[in-house]
Amino acid sequence: MEIVKNTVVTLKYTVLDPDGNTIDDGHQPLVYLHGGYDGIFPMLEEALHGKKVGDQLKVKLQPEDAFGDYDEELVLVEDVSQFPENIEVGMSFERVTDDGEEDMLYRITDIADGKVVVDGNHPLAGTALVFDITVTEVRKATAEELSHGHVHGAGGHHH
Repeated sequence: MEIVKNTVVTLKYTVLDPDGNTIDDGHQPLVYLHGGYDGIFPMLEEALHGKKVGDQLKVKLQPEDAFGDYDEELVLVEDVSQFPENIEVGMSFERVTDDGEEDMLYRITDIADGKVVVDGNHPLAGTALVFDITVTEVRKATAEELSHGHVHGAGGHHH
């Protein structure tokens, strides 16, 4: 069966940075609903369209096609008094706007001299990614998967 819209695709994969360092060893297979359901990066989905079980491919995504370019303006320095006492480098939190809306996810990258450095960039922002992929299964999506817009069962979403 060919990968087309409304198929469930299972991939064996690894993700490397351009220097060959492992970003994701693909320990668990990637299972997604094909056809614009935002289960994987659009450029990756486009490269997989029409492929069949056993097909192998390498796809390099530039930062703008993956987690975006690194944006220095998303790095903020805040007074430590604005945070709970038990914060640590590496913790993440959602910033809440003045009207109570959750704005975006930030990571604490440094704490020093009464200041906290927070970064709203994805940890892989600014990094090109190289996907090494093997298609291991393709099946028709169920009516329930299509109505929910994601895969159910093994490797997928569970309600």
